[in-house]
Amino acid sequence: MDSKGLKKSAVFCVLTSGDYYLLLKRHKEPHKGKFVPVGGKIDPFESPKEAVMREVYEETGIEITEPKLFGTLVETSPIDYNWISYIYTKEIDMVPNMTSDEGILDWVHISALESIDTPPTDLKIFQYIRKGRIFAFEAKFDEHMNMVEMIDGFE
Repeated sequence: MDSKGLKKSAVFCVLTSGDYYLLLKRHKEPHKGKFVPVGGKIDPFESPKEAVMREVYEETGIEITEPKLFGTLVETSPIDYNWISYIYTKEIDMVPNMTSDEGILDWVHISALESIDTPPTDLKIFQYIRKGRIFAFEAKFDEHMNMVEMIDGFE
């Protein structure tokens, strides 16, 4: 069986401290150089909740408990970029000067979110979380990774 195009499973955690978001400016693909929430792949025999707690710890050194599942993001493309992601949130105390092997961690104020480079799906995710709206997003990309559409399955 050809694995190209099969959906991979991931988790992300939108970590907030008041009006600030802890984001990672990635050192590698996908989304190299862009600001993203911390997260990563779900390991075999691991639940999404277990994965998000592990990924937050691995990427930030912060131990979280009881992250809140806020929604899902299904990304589909004709190339080998096809994901099902579980998006969690967690309010934490602001921790300064954190380091990560995955990239540069930075606390970004809500007012700066539209002026930084993020994946095309993320601003809408941030907006929904800010409004307290759960979501089931489906995003479609072309062969050049341009987002063609993004819909909320609950609408």
